Amino acid sequence: MRALGIDFGLKRVGLAINDRAGILVSPYRTLERTTRDALFDELLKIIHKESVEAVVVGLPLSLSGEDTLTTRQARNFAQSLGRRTDVPIHLMDERLTSAQAEEELNAAGLRGTKRKMALDSQAAVIILRSWLQSGHSS
Repeated sequence: MRALGIDFGLKRVGLAINDRAGILVSPYRTLERTTRDALFDELLKIIHKESVEAVVVGLPLSLSGEDTLTTRQARNFAQSLGRRTDVPIHLMDERLTSAQAEEELNAAGLRGTKRKMALDSQAAVIILRSWLQSGHSS
């Protein structure tokens, strides 16, 4: 199953995608948010172009597992995307993915501006990889 992972943010949206075999997850790109409509248009183009069969949106819960303002915004984003496509939209707990993405980029030796641009898509990699490993894609 081809899936698209999304690290939702108010300024940037990180994307990751898995290979057609459903094994390897790679950063896809980071979208700079301009307008809501432009963001959804770009995501729908990617979903179509890459033959995506599932979308996994990171759910930024607090460390204690509670909803926050950002959690509600991510849920709203996922619901809005779901109204625009027939592709199933899934939510995945993304607690600590940014810290894990930072560690992975450190290990890869990425620094400066390149690191900042890669952070959101690397977080999306972790979200999608976690979802695939949890068996939700079966």
